[in-house]
Amino acid sequence: MEEPYIVAFCCHYTAYAFSQDLQNLSELGFPKNVRVEILSCSGNISISRLLKAFEDGADGVYVAGCLEDTCHNVKGSQVASNRVNYVKNVLSQLNLDPSRIEMYMISRESNQGFIDAAKDMTERIKILGASQLKVEK
Repeated sequence: MEEPYIVAFCCHYTAYAFSQDLQNLSELGFPKNVRVEILSCSGNISISRLLKAFEDGADGVYVAGCLEDTCHNVKGSQVASNRVNYVKNVLSQLNLDPSRIEMYMISRESNQGFIDAAKDMTERIKILGASQLKVEK
């Protein structure tokens, strides 16, 4: 399999330190196959937007939000996590592996958690292979 196509929806606050280095993504070890979409808060992600990423060809999707006790919007990460879990159930009902979507709660203090989440998801999706939705399109 070529590099999997992954969409990452990231909280502005989680990605803030990282976003200062957007020009140097690959130098920091961030996988080139991950497309980052910045959200004002991870809690703003909708179920339909998560599913649309798969419909548009993503092999994997993840949401990166703040650690629960550091969420700028108090419960944004919890809301996002609930929505990710809902989509996991939808994927299961469609006989798709629910591990194609994940919620990562990441410290705002450094870029490493952000980079590690992207690498983790890339390795996971390499094992799973291309999304069946992508193949059927």
